[in-house]
Amino acid sequence: MDKKHSIRCLFGTDGVRDVANRGFMTPEMVLRLGRAYVLYLIEKKGNSKPTIVVGRDPRHSGKMLESALISGMVSAGANVITLGIIPTPGVSYMVKKLGASGGAVVSASHNPPEYNGVKFLDEEGCKLLDESEAEVEEYIGDSLNDDWRPTGASIGTIEEISDAWLEYAKWMVSLFESSAFEGRKLLVDCANGAAAEPAKAVFNSMGCEVDFLGISQDGLSINERSGVMHLRNLAEKVTEGGYDFGIAYDGDADRTLIVDSKGRTIDGDIMLWVLARWLKKSHALGAGVVATVMSNMALEEHLKGEDISVYRSNVGDRYVMETMNKYGSLLGGEQSGHVIIKKFASTGDGLLTSLAFVSACFLLGEEISSLVDRFHRYPQLLRNVPSEKKEKIMEDPELWETIRQIEEEMKGIGRVLVRPSGTEPLVRVLVEAKDNSVLELYAKRVIDAILKSSAKA
Repeated sequence: MDKKHSIRCLFGTDGVRDVANRGFMTPEMVLRLGRAYVLYLIEKKGNSKPTIVVGRDPRHSGKMLESALISGMVSAGANVITLGIIPTPGVSYMVKKLGASGGAVVSASHNPPEYNGVKFLDEEGCKLLDESEAEVEEYIGDSLNDDWRPTGASIGTIEEISDAWLEYAKWMVSLFESSAFEGRKLLVDCANGAAAEPAKAVFNSMGCEVDFLGISQDGLSINERSGVMHLRNLAEKVTEGGYDFGIAYDGDADRTLIVDSKGRTIDGDIMLWVLARWLKKSHALGAGVVATVMSNMALEEHLKGEDISVYRSNVGDRYVMETMNKYGSLLGGEQSGHVIIKKFASTGDGLLTSLAFVSACFLLGEEISSLVDRFHRYPQLLRNVPSEKKEKIMEDPELWETIRQIEEEMKGIGRVLVRPSGTEPLVRVLVEAKDNSVLELYAKRVIDAILKSSAKA
């Protein structure tokens, strides 16, 4: 294709992100991005007049970038339905409900308030695959992005659905019985993000005693000292207030983490352990569970005892979904709290996952306060090695030979994982072993090899 611009690596592991009004997140760039997505839908997906559902989280820069994105889409001939502030999975739900060609969310998820981003969904409400994002990215610099100019009635339209978040919340309430929540006392932290209004609507209808944290939507405090990125805040308040458990979300509510009555973290691994057994009983598990390479080996041990297979994927909920589709699994997720339950949704949904988890515990007769004690997690050590040369480092054969030797030594007692961060200039090192005493030793060997490789790069 004839290109005026050369842009590479625009998309990360979860859409495009940057500091708002800088880099990739200027209104000018976002407008081009909106046009590129429409061109992709027209030329690659055969939608001559696509309809796109757009939502956002409450960041201060959200309206500015949403306006740019929508302008780009409409100028390229798409009809846009705006939903205002709504969780990412709420946009996914509305894409399917409305039969739209795709969706877009203006959000930087768990990142600090000064960041923002754009992520795209397909007609099933799933995040785009790598190949599709690469095709969208090609249109950013293609001359067609400048030359494609519909006029008259061919210009797109804009429609607003102001209560979509409430429709999404009502749908979710309809999926679960309130008996799992009745008589409980819980604390819900909405991270000052998109979950605030739907979470209040959901939990206030569940017959429980509930209090809320992080429900400001001022746009300047999203994820600040709240939500899944600052779980200690919730844990302290749960123990001090005598709550049965606490639930935390991130800025766009596609993740959830839970703390028990003692303030201990119930992460995605423990949730998968519970949800898998519940879904198996209702014949809604499929071929097994998909967990990422970061998930603890204890998860495999527990599920093996239940005759449930575990498949590993790369980090990122869209890679979880790809692996689920590959093996026919109906449940997948990450330690970080991205969980996909295909019986209900086609993307990670924090609100849905928290409701399903509590319901599963109730139906299985599980005490939430005992789960951490019984999971018997393998000790893990995670280290981040700063590097602006992470891609070159990961191509160094000497590094991989060192890692291979360590893997051979750890066979049967643990594992080591080295991967570049998808969003930061870091190389992440995970060492996991039954014996806690060897973690530092193996981690140091890997980190020394990375630093040596970095010095050569």
